[in-house]
Formats: sequence, structure tokens, C-alpha cells
Amino acid sequence: MQETPLLHQIFEKIDAANAADPNLEHCPITDTKQPKELLYGRRMSVCLASFSPNASDYLQIAARAQHIERWKSPRSDFPEGRSAYKKWRSQLGLMHAARAAELMSEVGYSEQACERVKFLIQKRQLRRDEETQTLEDVICLVFLEHHMEAFTAKHSREKVIDILQKTWQKMSPNGHKAALKLPLSDCLAALVSEALDA
Repeated sequence: MQETPLLHQIFEKIDAANAADPNLEHCPITDTKQPKELLYGRRMSVCLASFSPNASDYLQIAARAQHIERWKSPRSDFPEGRSAYKKWRSQLGLMHAARAAELMSEVGYSEQACERVKFLIQKRQLRRDEETQTLEDVICLVFLEHHMEAFTAKHSREKVIDILQKTWQKMSPNGHKAALKLPLSDCLAALVSEALDA
């Protein structure tokens, strides 16, 4: 996956924004704590490069900026409950899309390019738009590989199975194939198997 000068510039902008995340997460590869959303964005790029090596620049930007500055709109700012959760997620999508477009404009991307990335970050026309579906697949793959273990430790077995099933439903057949090849722990692999057999 070739990185053009303009793509390099927008990646630097996104990474600089995410480097300000006060929340830190352990990175096993470097054995260091890194800003959570900086690490997430880079994991998204790595996963996309593996899953879709010929991804367009727009899709690459959308993947890197998927959680840009997410800490600025924490879940705790919204009431409890499913409807409030959905509202929070919807507003996050708008926020991430707008921020990504703002940074793209700063480095010289056209309005048309900005609109396409906003479209993807908001995951519009899921299943109908191939790039939106690819982005969703990558989001799910990163969740399964890097975040599902921690989720499993905090929730009941029934909740974990439910989330795994919902995650699987969002993915394409190609996403399913990639998920089954992930280097999951024996415990997590067993939970995935149980969720798919249920």
C-alpha cells in the first residue's frame, strides 16, 4: 500500500491530534503505554493494509481517523440506556467525520475528497457501499484482535456471546474469513466458536 505525500501529511495530522489523548493503553509490541486513540488509529491502518491492500486513499484516511479525538466526547456525558448510547454513537460519527474533513482541508484535499471520507466515517450505506463495508470489517477485526479480551474480562459470558454474534452480523464473508485467522487466545477462540454455533 503506497503512501503518497498528501496521504502522509494527513496521517501526520491525525496522529498528532490523537497523540493528545490523555488515556493511555499498553502496546504489547513496544511494551509501552501509548495514547489510546493514537494506538487505535495505527492498528486500524495496519489491519486495513492486510485486509484490503489496494484500499483507496479515502478509505485509508477514514480508517486512521475512525476514532479521532474520541475522548472529547465521553460516554459519561450521556445518560444511561440504549437510546442515549445510540445518540452518543451517532454524534461521535459526526464529530469524527467533521474533524477528519477539517484536517484534510488544511493539507489541501478537495471538498469532494472530504465529503467521501465523511461518508465513510459515518458508515453510510453499510453493505451497499463496498468501502463502507470494508471499513466496518476492519473495525470489527481490530476489536476482536485487540479489545475483545478486555471486554470479556468485564462482562458476563452471555453478554460476550451476544456481542460476538452482533459483531459477526456486521461483517462481510471476507471479514468472517479474516476473523477466523486472527491470533486469538484459546479462551477467546472458544467463545467465538460458541457464539457462531449458537
